[in-house]
Amino acid sequence: MEYLSFELPIKELMDQYQTCSLVGEESGVDVKLACSQIEDKILEKKKEIYGNLTPWQRVQMSRHPDRPYTLDYIHGMADKGSFLELHGDRNFADDPAMIGGLITLDGQKVMILGTQKGRTTKERQYRRFGMPNPEGYRKALRLMKLAEKFNIPVVTLVDTPGAYPGLEAEERGQGEAIARNIFEMVQLKTPIFTYIIGEGASGGALGIGVGNKVYMLENTWYTVIAPESCSSILWRNWDHKEDAANALNLTPADALREKFIDGIIEEPLGGAHYDQETTYLNLKNSILQNIKAFSKFTGQELETQRQDKFIAMGQFKG
Repeated sequence: MEYLSFELPIKELMDQYQTCSLVGEESGVDVKLACSQIEDKILEKKKEIYGNLTPWQRVQMSRHPDRPYTLDYIHGMADKGSFLELHGDRNFADDPAMIGGLITLDGQKVMILGTQKGRTTKERQYRRFGMPNPEGYRKALRLMKLAEKFNIPVVTLVDTPGAYPGLEAEERGQGEAIARNIFEMVQLKTPIFTYIIGEGASGGALGIGVGNKVYMLENTWYTVIAPESCSSILWRNWDHKEDAANALNLTPADALREKFIDGIIEEPLGGAHYDQETTYLNLKNSILQNIKAFSKFTGQELETQRQDKFIAMGQFKG
């Protein structure tokens, strides 16, 4: 388990607990009471730290190296052996930064897609740190169109620092690909449910983020630009990333207050990586509840609801 800088007090207590347990095993001395007291302190400290996270600490949590990624959620939620990955945009290439395919959740067929990061250095390079190329967005759109054809609900999982900014991506029409996805997703006549499971930055997130319902996990962020990038633009360096995070209103609570999202998915104390199975179950239950709630909508009603939802964002009321 890796610990972030603000989690070090928890690590110290965890080390004390391990030492206490080891002493008890090796010496035969009854240390249950002492270990129990340390456990209570650990729980207290967790509640204190995770109950008062700053916006920048939420950003750090969303990037935790042990945090589950899209493929982890897919395999953690799907009925055993049901994931059928689909590849390619039928135009240029497949994009490993964008994962998609068919799964079943308790027998319910779903088209699921999302941005995928890597664990190792080699995999991070292969996945481009979760930053899709234009062919990734075009693949995502192809799969959503396929789902619409067969009236299959679409679930999108967002965890990206943004669309890939390379020269080749721009030459192949990065901006057009994202804009086309937004344009087409608004009009799809099948339900779309979007979940921010980590980072949600800029158009890279919005390219698969136009849903009938949009949710954020508790320790995620969603805004127009990463705090470091905002800091480098305004202050010419990254030293003010915490100030930028505060100013961007990027937390789930901020997004819910501004009605950019419809709800917040609770994470286990300490983050999704502390208890991944519970996190998968929470997300799966939300998906199935939404599918049931929207199953009575016609295609036209789904389209209208989605359009009204996004048109209403940012409206000024005097």
